[in-house]
Amino acid sequence: MAAQLSEIEVKGVKIPLIYEKSTLMPAVNLQIVFTHAGSITDEIPGLASLSARIFNEGTKTLGSVEFAKELENRAISLSVGSGNETLVFDMSALKSEYLEGLRLTRELLRQPNFTKEALSKVKTDIKASLLRKESDFDYVAQVELHRRLFEGTPLEYPSMGNRESIEKITLKEVEEFWKKRGVLRRAIVLVGGDVELEEVKKDLLSLLSVLPLGEEGELVRYEAKGDLEVKSVIKNTQQAYIYFGSPFSVKNLREDSYKAKVAAFVLGSSGFGSRMMEEIRVKRGLAYSAYWRISLSKSVNYSLGYLQTKLENEQQAIGVVRELIEEFLQKGITEKELEGAKQFLLGSEPLRNETLSQRLSSAFSAYYRGLPLDFAKEELHKIEALTLEEINAYIKEHQELLQLSFSVVTAPKE
Repeated sequence: MAAQLSEIEVKGVKIPLIYEKSTLMPAVNLQIVFTHAGSITDEIPGLASLSARIFNEGTKTLGSVEFAKELENRAISLSVGSGNETLVFDMSALKSEYLEGLRLTRELLRQPNFTKEALSKVKTDIKASLLRKESDFDYVAQVELHRRLFEGTPLEYPSMGNRESIEKITLKEVEEFWKKRGVLRRAIVLVGGDVELEEVKKDLLSLLSVLPLGEEGELVRYEAKGDLEVKSVIKNTQQAYIYFGSPFSVKNLREDSYKAKVAAFVLGSSGFGSRMMEEIRVKRGLAYSAYWRISLSKSVNYSLGYLQTKLENEQQAIGVVRELIEEFLQKGITEKELEGAKQFLLGSEPLRNETLSQRLSSAFSAYYRGLPLDFAKEELHKIEALTLEEINAYIKEHQELLQLSFSVVTAPKE
């Protein structure tokens, strides 16, 4: 049974419900997704991420340890996470513990552990993690690249924030974050497993009734910048960590996404079969790996790539990346490359929808972006019918990819 779109009305608000029945296992998965509630809405960098972590500290009544015991004793998984655009409550339980899972989820929504003790613990954990990341030069280079691509927007900061911003966040700001974003008008529900749709709707009425109506919110779109420069961060390193990115224009997601997927596959996202790996590693021995992809979302579209190389090869590697992208935009791809991309994508995409969780996530992604729930299948048909002339015309339209920004973590020059 494929995922289907339904809805449930709570306090006069019609909440989208994506549901799929599956009896392969006697289990149920529930996800409550709050839109316009991720790091892209942060008034203070790291606020959404920190707030999600506090939810993982249990309820105000039970606290972290006792709440965790309640889950463990019933083999219930309940976690909260944040992305760029969303805040997600994810609960999985055996069918026999499904109602207990709903009860605990309801309690977490109703009275999260918003206490000074929980805030202090989470702050300490995040700051420790950020301190460790300061010596992760891949992370440092990527953060610097995003700062340049999205300067002046919430996206210029890592989703975790930084140690200074985390220190500033107060309990009141966490409470205000949840009050504004954890509302019915921003909720989308995903349910799958061994449970009937009408039963789900009845159960959700009780679960979601603890939430206020709130406001829908408006998702702001951001454009990546291209400054055509190489900027370096000097560290005590034996390798050069090179991250690069550029703007990417999307006119129509339904008509563009499958072409972008094929183009990215050929140039840099197919591992050893990609042009970047072939030219940078195999032919020139400049790096162990090289990668390039196109990121498409409701809030922002851009390209991102990376590689590591010896310090003495830094400038040559940067030059090769530029040459490859210039040639790609001028000449497009070959018939052989197109057929190789088709074979892989048509063969591997179905494997990404084998599990119930994967199918629900795929259906949600499509719905959230304004596409049909079965868009993944539609996309495969379009890839199969794609001609060389169509893909090369599409590639040549995207000259903005030449507006490359490079961020490099490297050693002091002798």
